[in-house]
Amino acid sequence: MIEAVKIWNEPNNKSHWDPLLDPEWDLFSHMTRLATQSIAAERPGLTRVLGGMSPIDPFFVRRLEAKGALDGIDVVAVHGFPLDWNLWQIGEWPAKVDEIAAVTDKPVWVTEVGVSSFGAEEVQAWGVKRTADLLIGKVARIHWYSLYDLPRAWEATTRHREAEGSSYYRHFHMGLLREDGSPKPALDVYAGYAGQMGLCQWFHFEDHRLDDAVAWFHRLGVRHVRTGLSWADSFRPDALRWFDRQMRALEPFEVTLTFCFTPEHRGLEGHHTSPPQIPEEYAEFCADMVRRYAV
Repeated sequence: MIEAVKIWNEPNNKSHWDPLLDPEWDLFSHMTRLATQSIAAERPGLTRVLGGMSPIDPFFVRRLEAKGALDGIDVVAVHGFPLDWNLWQIGEWPAKVDEIAAVTDKPVWVTEVGVSSFGAEEVQAWGVKRTADLLIGKVARIHWYSLYDLPRAWEATTRHREAEGSSYYRHFHMGLLREDGSPKPALDVYAGYAGQMGLCQWFHFEDHRLDDAVAWFHRLGVRHVRTGLSWADSFRPDALRWFDRQMRALEPFEVTLTFCFTPEHRGLEGHHTSPPQIPEEYAEFCADMVRRYAV
């Protein structure tokens, strides 16, 4: 079942929302207000989550609140990867949660946290245990990122290879399973926490890993899953057929469903990080998906 819907993903990260087109997040705030209203009209009471911040930034929360963007939000989400990209240590996780809790009365969820096996698989295994020890009991929802490594033949489409250098390649080593589906040492460690710490797994359009992923969710005893439906993908041929298949496969789990990615032809500029030309169209997409899968 759908337990929550999430408005965008990492809006304060330039890989997901273009700050040159919306430097004060006025467009994002307007779009968020419209989206939360449209979701509430379809299913009152459905939890609405602000797309996970990355970096974790209390000033960003205050800015959005001043613009009314949090009026229809129930939960504020954060993302953190201290062993790979963030400039803070893993032991600071409780303090990072407290930084956000200090500037909002809304609950804080950690909807993406992970450790890559880029340097050593043993580091990832340690990172699972350390993260669980720090965050279980601290927040109501934790989603480990991710089940699968990103296939080498794909691109990390929300990242910029030329600008990031070696940091870019860590994206391909975040899974508990290797690209071929074989388990890493971290999988056994995660299994001990699967009932308390969910998984975040993004599925690409017609992703060949869907059925195997669901089998792993069951095998591990996962209860909470975070994934997304792409507004951009909704314009592909047979998009609803794929969305239906994905959501039907995930019905046994408590799903946090993220709506994001601007269609190239609907943005102020022709890329997925652009604010939309007509924010009402994003709100309509959110309402359509809630009507189809959460009512």
